[in-house]
Amino acid sequence: MSWITDDWRLKLLALGLAVLMLGAVAFSQNPPTSKTFTKNIDIIGAGPAGLMVINPPTKTTVTVTGLADTISSVTSSSVVASIDVSKATPGPSVKVNLIVRSLVLGVTVQNPVLPEALNIDQRVPVKLTVAVRTPRVTPGWQITKAEARCLTTPCSVTFDGPVSLESKLKAYADFTSPIENSSYDVLTQPVVLEQNGVALDLAKLATTIVPPPTLDIATVAIHIEAKTGTTSRQVVLIDSLPVHAPPTCYRVTNVAVDPITVVLTGAPDVLAKITTITLPGLDLSTATSDTTIKVTIPYPDGVGGSAGTARVTYSISKNPNCASPSP
Repeated sequence: MSWITDDWRLKLLALGLAVLMLGAVAFSQNPPTSKTFTKNIDIIGAGPAGLMVINPPTKTTVTVTGLADTISSVTSSSVVASIDVSKATPGPSVKVNLIVRSLVLGVTVQNPVLPEALNIDQRVPVKLTVAVRTPRVTPGWQITKAEARCLTTPCSVTFDGPVSLESKLKAYADFTSPIENSSYDVLTQPVVLEQNGVALDLAKLATTIVPPPTLDIATVAIHIEAKTGTTSRQVVLIDSLPVHAPPTCYRVTNVAVDPITVVLTGAPDVLAKITTITLPGLDLSTATSDTTIKVTIPYPDGVGGSAGTARVTYSISKNPNCASPSP
């Protein structure tokens, strides 16, 4: 056994050099390298914590390093990129960390921790009563009932989303066909959400908010009742300024209209828009004394009145301070 122990130091050195040479050859065939790719970012912890993240980053660039044989098989699925907001506080620029870690032994992530600033909002469900809108009512018809119907009375839906979208948020069901019959029933009509008159597209919001906002009921039924007929309304007749004033040195001192009011008849939706009727302007270019002129009352289309004409009396007098023109 002496041959083993004799000159053991030299033999150990030779063995070490052999191992180093073997490692050098292997290292030259499998050198360290790196790879860069794009990875989707997962936002975790928002929903259970009652939070919603508005427009979070969706992708990040990841660089990994390791031996060439290992790195050659590494893909974006070999790493995890996530932001945990479960302990964050709602705010417009909340500081959090993006954590990137490798799932493959021997693969190292460069810059595994990256700072981010997120817009985080509170998540609060809100109940909204559904109103029915009827933008096309045929003249002569008026709606007596328009209601949405669902499991609750009055019909309501629950929007589960960020608080910032719930201020002045309203829910509607639109009946877009003309109203020209006594009743209508629609079994399924989409619920439309509007904030300050601007429609909210839930499908689009789902791509920009984590977790996506939801609406517990997407459609409701609509019931509408209407009636036709005419109604009446009393309005005032108003004179206009003369198209031509009285001659020089004469002036109008008073105007009287007879009748002063008329009763209109017509469709309720038309009459609701009429508060006065203005008579046409008259020509007083030759009037030097009190003058009464009969005029036709200009009723709007589809509207009748209790009188067809009106008498407009102008009181005209000479201006005492005006010198008559020389002959």
